[in-house]
Amino acid sequence: MKSLKAIFNFYINASVHIALAVLSLLKVTGIIFGIEISIYLLYFVFFSTISCYNFVKYGVEAKKYFLVAKAYHKKIQLVSLFSLVGSLYCSFFLSKEAILCCFLLIVFTGVYAIPVLPKARNFRDLGGLKIILVALVWSGITVIIPFLNLKQSLTWDVYMEALQRFIIVLILLIPFEIRDLKHDPPELNTLPQRYGVTKSKIFGAYAVVLFFLMTYLKDVVTTLDLVSKGILFLTLGVLMYGTKRNQSKYFSSFWVESIPIFWLGIVYGVYLFVGM
Repeated sequence: MKSLKAIFNFYINASVHIALAVLSLLKVTGIIFGIEISIYLLYFVFFSTISCYNFVKYGVEAKKYFLVAKAYHKKIQLVSLFSLVGSLYCSFFLSKEAILCCFLLIVFTGVYAIPVLPKARNFRDLGGLKIILVALVWSGITVIIPFLNLKQSLTWDVYMEALQRFIIVLILLIPFEIRDLKHDPPELNTLPQRYGVTKSKIFGAYAVVLFFLMTYLKDVVTTLDLVSKGILFLTLGVLMYGTKRNQSKYFSSFWVESIPIFWLGIVYGVYLFVGM
């Protein structure tokens, strides 16, 4: 039992779980729009997520994960290095347009983590910008890049999906910001620091409603899109209601990050049952 728990903890701490979550959102895009997602793009996103998240977690935010980093440091370094090599290899099979977009998103990740502002500050230190940058990167990777890799034009519906994906990530980040209140320095000015836990949850609830209503702004609203997002709408609503300041150990790091994986399962199920 202890060995299984150790493997499970390493699975979470090495960012494999969050990588599967991002991968799930990428697959959702493919199913909703009926496009083929290259196997190399799938592996690229999976490996890139692991290496980037571990860089931020055990570099920039090492104080939050000090005990974890100390216990798993060498193993996580190996996983991160392997993932970096894997992502670089897969990048050779992507289109130039996709690579350029990836480069821009990597720059966003870099300015989030690396001090580029005066007095050795990074953009992460600018109040409220943290979740916007993260949501922007996730949205670009899981919606925009698949179309660029296929050299397809970005239609109105693609932009609407990207904006919805942006909102989903903002919502999913709120439980993490509430959890990290005891770790985040005051100068970060996160949503819970600025407005408190209750108002942050209310903001998340409004965002959930906005996310679902935006489905009707698309030119083509399919049964698959409407039903799957309706279920996700209810799931995110329950999430906002159940989020607390004092969370269980795996509430955010496993259950919240499992929502994209759960949504992929719903999309698959609806697709098999009703089609597009």
